[in-house]
Amino acid sequence: MASSSFLLFTAILALVSWQALASDPGPLQDFCVADNSSRVLVNGFVCKDPKAVTAEDFFLAAKLDMPRDTKMSKVGSNVTLVNVMKIAGLNTLGISLARIDYAPLGENPPHTHPRATEILTVLEGTLYVGFVTSNPENKLFSKELRKGEVFVFPQGLIHFQFNPNPYKPAVAIAALSSQNPGAISIANAVFGSKPMISDDVLAKAFQVEKKTVDWLQAQFWADNHN
Repeated sequence: MASSSFLLFTAILALVSWQALASDPGPLQDFCVADNSSRVLVNGFVCKDPKAVTAEDFFLAAKLDMPRDTKMSKVGSNVTLVNVMKIAGLNTLGISLARIDYAPLGENPPHTHPRATEILTVLEGTLYVGFVTSNPENKLFSKELRKGEVFVFPQGLIHFQFNPNPYKPAVAIAALSSQNPGAISIANAVFGSKPMISDDVLAKAFQVEKKTVDWLQAQFWADNHN
């Protein structure tokens, strides 16, 4: 009986520990400003000496009120991310944000954030947004959003945003539950990987001819993140 209780306790402890490790490291003090000069490798960044921390470590003149150029993007969008790489004071705080500009008929193409849930607010224009659930359902949850409306994309799920207006741009602000959410653009990852995935693999996966895969892999898969 004691042995069974011990095994149950161990299983519960392992489950709790896994859940704790599945998110950004939590702060054990008021702040842990990233020390970008340190060569020590940890999950996140080493803390800067608190005595050397200044207000500038928590500040960025991001100019998020200024429109971004979407003309250079093949997909017609520009993502301006503010994460721990831009503000060292975000280290261990589990949050970041992004401004997203959409050209008329522009989109932020299907992608995932492996380390964050996203909540998106439309500031200007209209956006058609959605996410797809995991296998086997692959259910699409979608909505057309207008100015001031909000939508949530659960962590790790493929999602997108599209500006359906052929004449007017759109703007949104997204908050993400990680200091470094990461982004995997599906088309870029599948057809633009380095080195390339075998066209035999992709032809079978997408049920198309290899020449179609070869054509897709020959395209220039640009990143819309800045």
